[in-house]
Amino acid sequence: MWNRLRAWGRENTPALALLLLAPSIPELLTGSTPISEVVTDPLGFAFGFPLDIALYGAGALLIREFCVVYRKGWASVLLLGAAYGIAEEGFEVHTFFEPSGAPANHLAVYGHLFGVNWLLALLITVFHATYSIALPILLVRLWFPSVKNARWLTRGSTTLLAALFTAEVVGFGGFVVRHGPSPAALAFFLALSSLLVGLAAGVPADLLQPRPGPRRIGNAMLSILGGVEFTVYVFVLIMAASAAIPAVASAAVIVVANGGVLLVLLRRVGTNGIERSEFQFAVGMLSVLFVWDVLIEFILVPGILAVTALFIYLLFRLNRTLKARAAPEGIPPGARGTLPGGP
Repeated sequence: MWNRLRAWGRENTPALALLLLAPSIPELLTGSTPISEVVTDPLGFAFGFPLDIALYGAGALLIREFCVVYRKGWASVLLLGAAYGIAEEGFEVHTFFEPSGAPANHLAVYGHLFGVNWLLALLITVFHATYSIALPILLVRLWFPSVKNARWLTRGSTTLLAALFTAEVVGFGGFVVRHGPSPAALAFFLALSSLLVGLAAGVPADLLQPRPGPRRIGNAMLSILGGVEFTVYVFVLIMAASAAIPAVASAAVIVVANGGVLLVLLRRVGTNGIERSEFQFAVGMLSVLFVWDVLIEFILVPGILAVTALFIYLLFRLNRTLKARAAPEGIPPGARGTLPGGP
């Protein structure tokens, strides 16, 4: 029995890694789910984090499987990631419509119109598309390149994950959260999420494919670009607290900043050495979270630095793995043969 379980774990390691990594980045690494609850509220953590796995992990696995089956690329990942963000924040926890208090706080007023926190909806949808979905998929692809284009789920496991995801979104949103969208807002976001799924199914796989050839941008700049998304997130939070800039202008900053990052990546990152480019961009995405944890979250969330250290270690190990993978293979002794006229 134990040997069977170990064999199953080895066979499904990539899927299990994504299942755990997807909730760990947006929840544990940001402090949204304090790791200290393992000690202070073990029952609550034992109940809550599996729900996060059923939400984030199932969502990321289903999106990754969809893109493999239908041979789609990063454009489809991001579009489906945005649809995921609407499902979580709009249909499940109703953050888009939070009238006051956490987690909306100032964003419940700043950019609020017709019962919807529009700026918060845009901000957190982009965050989920990038950090909750695209980033964990990217990291797992780098760890397990040999199976990145293979199916990981059977038809039965796909159905089970889809059922768990749907049950959590509908059940939590319908029976736990007391405030919710108006019928008009619900219809709008249902239509929007359906449109995103339709676009994901229709866009070509090479829509966000880098240009063939060498990279024309350095590692440091790639990491800086990777940190833009969360930096903009913090900027908007600051603007919401001060209201110094109109909400429409903040929304424009979100769109322009992220669109600019995509444009630079498409023009400057080549297909040569693409794994190293992807890794450097992921380092930038995570590094701004590390800085956030060290400067701010460690005061509010006990144990957050331990999570940060774990992710730094994982990046270190992944970097070593990529270097070893890219290194030329050694020439075994005797393979060179002898020179003409030699002994």
